[in-house]
Amino acid sequence: MKKFKNTILAIAVFGLVSAAGVLQAQVIIGDDTGTAANKTSVLLEFANTGDRGIILPAVRTLPAATPGTILLDATDPAQAKVVLYNGGWVDLSSENTADVTAFMATQPTGITEGTAKTVMGATSSSADGVLVLESTTKAMVLPHVATTDDVINPAPGMMVYVNQPGSKKLAVFNGGSWTFWGAAD
Repeated sequence: MKKFKNTILAIAVFGLVSAAGVLQAQVIIGDDTGTAANKTSVLLEFANTGDRGIILPAVRTLPAATPGTILLDATDPAQAKVVLYNGGWVDLSSENTADVTAFMATQPTGITEGTAKTVMGATSSSADGVLVLESTTKAMVLPHVATTDDVINPAPGMMVYVNQPGSKKLAVFNGGSWTFWGAAD
């Protein structure tokens, strides 16, 4: 409990200092070091563990969305896919769908989210999402893996960046298979 209280205190102090404009920093999840020293364009970074990813929200109903929204579309759990909103929903699973019925049965239902959200990089945002990154100069760095085979038991909606010489790409897992976006470097 003490560690939790210290974390809350650190976040509160960081928030006050940041709001005063005194401190500019990135958030690193899963580690205490990152690329801030040599990459000032990072707003949110995940530890480079080589075997983990970030899991997108799985939805039963597609929401009204802001361009850049990405999620696991489980409106039909037997045909789930990772999608991106860009004025319309774009299938990132390359039309490969997965049956996530068992997975969705373990997910909560009937949650009312209201207007609650976490905004990073700004004091507010008009974008609707659980986690909104707002910046015109900074981006999110996904967890890096050498190969998706390193990710043990990937969850539906998982994203990683494959950082392998000759094969750098975004990988999304729809619950049944990985789909890759990008080109060899």
